[in-house]
Amino acid sequence: MPFESPLCEFPSQHQSQIRSAQTRSALEKIFARFKAKIQTGLRKIWLGLLMLLLLGVLLGGCALPQVSAEDRLFLDVSVELVGSTTLPKQSFDGEPVGGISAITYDIPNDRLYALSDNRDRPRFYTLQATGLSTPAPSLTVNSVTYLKDNEGNPYAPGEFDPEGMVLTPTGTLLISSEGSARQRIAPAIGEYDLTTGRLQKVLPLPTRYIPDSVLDSVLDAAAAEQTQGVQENMSFESLTINVSSGTGGVYEPYRLFVATEGPLLQDLDFAPDIPYKNRLLHYTIDPYQTSIISEHLYLMDLAPTAAVLHGLSEIALLDQGGHFLGIERSYGFQGFAVKLYQLASGGATDISAIASLKAEKTDTSGISPIRKQLVLDLAELPLPLQNYEGMAFGPSQPNGSQTLLIVSDDNFLLEQETRLLVFQLKQT
Repeated sequence: MPFESPLCEFPSQHQSQIRSAQTRSALEKIFARFKAKIQTGLRKIWLGLLMLLLLGVLLGGCALPQVSAEDRLFLDVSVELVGSTTLPKQSFDGEPVGGISAITYDIPNDRLYALSDNRDRPRFYTLQATGLSTPAPSLTVNSVTYLKDNEGNPYAPGEFDPEGMVLTPTGTLLISSEGSARQRIAPAIGEYDLTTGRLQKVLPLPTRYIPDSVLDSVLDAAAAEQTQGVQENMSFESLTINVSSGTGGVYEPYRLFVATEGPLLQDLDFAPDIPYKNRLLHYTIDPYQTSIISEHLYLMDLAPTAAVLHGLSEIALLDQGGHFLGIERSYGFQGFAVKLYQLASGGATDISAIASLKAEKTDTSGISPIRKQLVLDLAELPLPLQNYEGMAFGPSQPNGSQTLLIVSDDNFLLEQETRLLVFQLKQT
């Protein structure tokens, strides 16, 4: 009898075919699911690639502007001319109105103070400015205040040459005088009473700004060659502070910035291809002391051909980050050339320990100067160029933008004008 065991029973041919079919069906289902997952993954990959391609096309069509490191130093600033006016030739208190070298706006009292650089009777005018948001503003002279020394006496003729002025938070005026090496008169920056014009205090100056003839009383000022200090008629022309004028109230420390119109004599290179190297002083002023905290190099543009005058005539602070506006002015046989720049002092080297900036004495390649960027060439305005010398911020425009005022010095000449330009300052 053959051996039979249910545990060892071999399947018949029919049963084997059935099982093979079941196995193939199961494998086909597994493969189908795997294939579906692969196809789904591929679709996602292709979709992602398509989206990246579309994004690249979109970005390529509206490419972001490339901003250089130099441009990142500056604010996005521009100016738009709102209007202009000319102050008529006139006399006030028996003196001709003119020679306006600096202006400062008293916003709380809505007044404009204008400094006259008359050396015989140095003074400032109080002006009423109206229509500053219109194409035809107007100026009216309300009063005049004569400057006096600390004892209340009028300055002797030729003793004081006022050039720069700014209104402080406490309602006083900081006024600079250029001095004169030929007359042994030192340059100076003083604080004056707004009502009386009397000198209250004098700010300290580094010795390198003082001409030899002032430091050495024995020196023959007429015969001796000057070797250091401010140049004749190229001294302290520009003043600005870091707070709004006329804020009044509690006396808090503030910053004052003062720039020379031209280089100190010991910084002057006579080669025409070397730009003038001006200096900018940075003060901090508080109730107890006035201190110089830094000094920086400002490089002028190269002087135009045959220019007899070329300098930095004014600065105005834009923000607390060390951005300014500055006016460079030239004059020669081609007439006036006046340009408005934005200045960026961030990162500028402190040069207070450098005695001379002459190329033959100091390698200035390692010195980072105050940077600048052109805002406006005033020759592009639809107005004849004048001797633009003063600049200040005024009241806000109706749209909330800041007002920038620029004024010209007529030098008391009939052929020149005292013209006020009113700009809208655009800043983003």
